[in-house]
Amino acid sequence: MNWSPLHARLHQHLKESNLLPAGAKLIMAVSGGQDSVCLSRLMLDLQRHWQWSLAIAHCHHGWPGDEEIAAHVQTLGAQWQLPFYLCRAASSLPETENAARRWRYETLTHLAEQLDQAYVVTGHTQSDRAETLIYNLVRGAGTAGLGSLTERRSLSDKVKLVRPLLTITRQETGEFCRQFNLLVCFDPFNQQMRFKRNQIRQQILPHLRTLNTQADKHLAQTALILQDENDYLEAIAQQYLQQALTPQQHLHRLVLQPLHIALQRRIIRQYLQRILPKMPTFAQISATVELIHGCNGDRLSTLPGKIQLQVMGEWLVPEALKSNLPKSTNNQDHYPPQTKDY
Repeated sequence: MNWSPLHARLHQHLKESNLLPAGAKLIMAVSGGQDSVCLSRLMLDLQRHWQWSLAIAHCHHGWPGDEEIAAHVQTLGAQWQLPFYLCRAASSLPETENAARRWRYETLTHLAEQLDQAYVVTGHTQSDRAETLIYNLVRGAGTAGLGSLTERRSLSDKVKLVRPLLTITRQETGEFCRQFNLLVCFDPFNQQMRFKRNQIRQQILPHLRTLNTQADKHLAQTALILQDENDYLEAIAQQYLQQALTPQQHLHRLVLQPLHIALQRRIIRQYLQRILPKMPTFAQISATVELIHGCNGDRLSTLPGKIQLQVMGEWLVPEALKSNLPKSTNNQDHYPPQTKDY
C-alpha cells in the first residue's frame, strides 16, 4: 500500500477527533463518485491500523444510469473483498434532492440496524460543507442551518452517521483517485441544473473561487464556527426555557423579558416546537416574541394546528390549555440565575 499525505491526514484526524473507535462496525455509503470512492479506499487502507469491520452499501434510486453505477460499485466491493449491499428504491421515488436524500438516510439506517452496524460513513467533503452553507443561506436558514453539515450525528438510537472527510476538499479527493487509478462513475444527474445543489456546485462556487481560491475552506470554517456557537446558544436557551415553562406548557414572560432578542428568538422557537404540529416560521417566532412584551389579552391566532397564544398576566398561554393557568407568583425560581456566564 502506498501511504499518501491524505492517508496521513485522515489517520491523524481520526486519532484527534475520536470520530470512529477502533474495532467499530462500519457501513460505507458509496455512490460511485470520486468522494465516496476516495473515502472507501482510504478507509480500506486504514483498516489494518483500526481493526474496523467494513462493508459497502450502494443506494440505487431507480433513475436513468443507476444500473451501471451500481454494477461498478459492486465490482469495487468484490475487488476489495468487502461485503456489498445494494439498496433499491421503489419505482415511485420522486426525482428530487430532498426525496432522494431522505430515502437514502432511512434506507442506510435500516440496513445498519439489520446488520448490527453502529456507524454509517459517507464521503461528504469540505466542499459539501461550503455548498450546504450557501444553499441554506439563500433559503433563509439561521445559524443552525448554516452549520448543519456536521461530522457526526445520530440516525437512530443505535446508528450514528459519520463524515470523516469534512476537512478535505473535492479537489483533493479527485487528485487521490487519479493518483491511485481509481475509476469513478459519471452521474448525469450531477449535471442537471434543475437541482439547486448542482447550480451551487457548477456555477456559484467556481465563481467564488475566482474571488478567493480558498473559498471552500473559508466557507467550511464559517460553517464550523456557526455550528459550535449555535450549540452553545441552544444550550443556554434550553436552560431558560426550563425555568420559564410549566408542565401545562404555560410560558412565564418575566423570565424572558430581560433577555437579548437573540436568546428570546431561540427560546420561543424551542417553545413553539413543543406545542405546534410543525416547525415554526421566522414570522411566527417574531410574532410570538412580541407577545413577551405585549399587553394583557393580546393574542396570536396565526399559528398552525389551530393553536392560539394569549397573554394572560405574567404568562403566555396556548388557548387550549389556559384552564390550568397558574396563579401569579413572585417565586424567584422563575427567574434566570444571576451569573456572568450568560
